[in-house]
Amino acid sequence: MNQDNQNIYRTTPARTGKMMVIMLGICIVGGAIFFSMWDYWTSAPAPVVAQMAGESEHDLQPGVATGKHMEVSLKFVESSDFRTLAFNALPGEEGHNPVINANVGDEIVFNVENAGKSFHAFGVTADAEGFAGIVPSSAINSASNPLKPGMTGTSEFIPSKEGTYYYICTVPGHREQGMVGEIIVGAAQAGEAPKAAAAPTGVHHDFNVDFVESSDFRTLAFNALPGEEGHNPEFRVNSGDEVTFSTVNKGKSFHAFGIVSDPENFNNVLWNSAIAAATNPLKPGQDGSVTFTAGAPGTYYYICTVPGHALQGMQGSFIVE
Repeated sequence: MNQDNQNIYRTTPARTGKMMVIMLGICIVGGAIFFSMWDYWTSAPAPVVAQMAGESEHDLQPGVATGKHMEVSLKFVESSDFRTLAFNALPGEEGHNPVINANVGDEIVFNVENAGKSFHAFGVTADAEGFAGIVPSSAINSASNPLKPGMTGTSEFIPSKEGTYYYICTVPGHREQGMVGEIIVGAAQAGEAPKAAAAPTGVHHDFNVDFVESSDFRTLAFNALPGEEGHNPEFRVNSGDEVTFSTVNKGKSFHAFGIVSDPENFNNVLWNSAIAAATNPLKPGQDGSVTFTAGAPGTYYYICTVPGHALQGMQGSFIVE
């Protein structure tokens, strides 16, 4: 009588124990990595992700500049035990979290320095709590790409409505530890109505802005990445001046160019200032140029008009005086 013989594989208790020790070690190391990055996992989603998800706490549109310009200098500071955070000075010291008073349409330019030993980021919000709802033009870096100690940044905020706004550190938890100050905005002053476009002045400007990207494609910019010299330069012209922008796509993605009044609205390109378009963008290595006449005085933005790219960093200020 024939019987089928089958091989039966077994392991020893010692081998099983070693395998369990290895699996336990993997779990411990993975858990340590996960919880060491807890601030990152719980931070706000990237602006482009929030926009695609339809997330909107409020509708803060950039105001129209009235001609009044304010420069505000702020420094991130920390107590020696890192439990108390603030701007300019710690609680009880002169200059602690200064209140900024402005009117609708005033251009507030923030010059921010990380004078601490931790990582920080900056922005203006109308929300009384948390770190969401940041006005895009006011942001300096982000929780996922913060200012390192000693780094600086510049941004601007033009309030479009009366009320109380807040400048904060946008790294989760830092506002709650004290990095928050008020911006009190009053009504626009008499005689500060937006001005009409001037007649052609005969003055011509040539500007160059090239599309660049970080190696992981998460950060986009013009000319240089954040923290590098030449990053998203500000341009100032007079109403009626003729302006030529030239650009080269030095990245590996597709890009397009235009001047807009709202960096979140990439469909509203002004003054026939477009170079290519989201539907027909510049491919890697391609270049283009455009010439137009600057319109009414105000603060505008040059951006990449491919959806989401301005929110990832491809935006700079274009000031018409």
